[in-house]
Amino acid sequence: MKDIEIRSERFQWIVILALLLASLPLILGYTLLILSSFSKEMVTNLDLTSFHFTLENWLYLLQGKLAITGGIRVDIWRIVFNTLLVALGVALVVTLVSTMAGYSLSRIDFKGRKHMMILLLILHAFPGVALIVGVYLLYLLTVPQGQGLDVLRLYSFFYVILARAALEIPMSVWLMKGFFDTVPWEFEWSGIIDGASRIEVWWKIMLPLVKPGILAVALFAFLAGWQDIIYVRTFLIDQTLATFIEANIEAEYSHMPLIAAAGTLYLLPTIVFFIVAQEILLQSYSGGIKG
Repeated sequence: MKDIEIRSERFQWIVILALLLASLPLILGYTLLILSSFSKEMVTNLDLTSFHFTLENWLYLLQGKLAITGGIRVDIWRIVFNTLLVALGVALVVTLVSTMAGYSLSRIDFKGRKHMMILLLILHAFPGVALIVGVYLLYLLTVPQGQGLDVLRLYSFFYVILARAALEIPMSVWLMKGFFDTVPWEFEWSGIIDGASRIEVWWKIMLPLVKPGILAVALFAFLAGWQDIIYVRTFLIDQTLATFIEANIEAEYSHMPLIAAAGTLYLLPTIVFFIVAQEILLQSYSGGIKG
């Protein structure tokens, strides 16, 4: 018995070591990025000879007005707001649709239910890049004409949010269905016997029981909207942090330590959400709830 436990422990350490080695390039890359954000020059080697500590990059970033490329001053907080607007919009749409659709597929045995579940998997298999031509043609058909720049700007936000949410909905529906499947039928029947409608049962009984799933879906959708660059660059008039950083990396006269500070700011939500929601993410992969 002890030999089995020792072998199991050794195997766990081997797996952990292998994962650390596989993650080492990413860890080093992010470390150099963060160090560069606090340096006068880009830190490009491990001996840190090019590292010269300064807070100027972050001070410029917090002031909101950056002159990174060609002396053009950019309101970084406006860009952060644009990024948040897209990410929160995607999270809201995906969470609302996936919780309702996941509940329906889990609890209601309607005609075509299995075919719809298969169709969702097929839709999830298509990468967003492969669908962008069709999405662009739909954009040309629906974009308002002659309504002014403000209307066009608002519509571009609306369209990006819906288009990006559509990519996340198929998998999110399957994820929510898995959570709803773990809830005993007794909870639902007790509400129906008391005279509650399907909507009331979904809202008052089922949703509180699948909070880990809702949080996981919202988290994944938020990060998808936060990190998106292809759809944002194609359809959105304004910049987000992703397109802002990309544009300045490509520029010839960019001050790279400032870009590193902006890149570190761009990473913060992902790091914070992952630390806070580790248990939720583990539960989401198992597709169930405890208790």
